[in-house]
Amino acid sequence: MSHLRELGLDPELGGFYAGCMSDHRPDDELDARGFLCPLPVLKARKRLLALEAGQVLRLITDDPAAIVDVPHFCAEQGYTVSQVDGPGPDLIFLIRK
Repeated sequence: MSHLRELGLDPELGGFYAGCMSDHRPDDELDARGFLCPLPVLKARKRLLALEAGQVLRLITDDPAAIVDVPHFCAEQGYTVSQVDGPGPDLIFLIRK
């Protein structure tokens, strides 16, 4: 479980919050439901490349691995995961480029 905490995840709460952007309207949205690892991350990467710095992508996925994969990808790329809503059938990430 310590690897989850290193990524900013709270295994007890099932969510990640580096800051709340609930009032911010995303600049783009990607529905990656139905795709399994690594496709949600690869699709998010492609979409994020088209955004300007500071813009926000809302990523919706039902891939259980995304709770680890997306924050890890964002940390490596210098993006910020500012909110994750879950647990549930869908995970919703707000990613700031």
